[in-house]
Amino acid sequence: MTVRDRDAEVILESERLVLRRQRDDDAEFLVGLWSDPEVTRHLGGPRERDSLQASFEETAADPYAERFDLWPVSDKATGRLVGHCGLLDKEVEGQTEIELVYVLAASAWGKGYATEIGRALCRYAFETMGLTRLIVLIEPGNDASERTAMSIGMRFEREVTRSGGALRKLYALSAVPDSEPDAQLGLGDPSSRRS
Repeated sequence: MTVRDRDAEVILESERLVLRRQRDDDAEFLVGLWSDPEVTRHLGGPRERDSLQASFEETAADPYAERFDLWPVSDKATGRLVGHCGLLDKEVEGQTEIELVYVLAASAWGKGYATEIGRALCRYAFETMGLTRLIVLIEPGNDASERTAMSIGMRFEREVTRSGGALRKLYALSAVPDSEPDAQLGLGDPSSRRS
């Protein structure tokens, strides 16, 4: 693959991370991530490896097929994959919502990566994709994910019941006027913004 081809795969970059389209050689990492009981503890538990493999092979064959998807995240300094993050359309109480999803390998926890990629994805969703609202659905008891959602600028809205009866906390973030693009992302000095 040429440098130009690799550049075309990049969806966004943050200070330390790169979010890009999926490739064939990502499957091993992604299968390991989604079948890890620790990583998936608050995500419905580990997935079946064979079905994961088939799904990731299908995505790698046509990485541009879906507008909303999860994409591999790599560490810029090492080039190693650290997560699978992105935007997914979800049906929530009869309404279509776009969910921000951040799933990181346990070895990447505690480094601020979820907040960093979450903020970058919010900017991408609002500024590039033209979305006006994002949500996260968090299993009660997943305190780390709640802290991440709040540090991104999301606010708790309500509890919702998902199909199958699972209770989730819904946090949401709406796009703000161009004059205050960083207000809800928790960026910049609030005292320097106009009232």
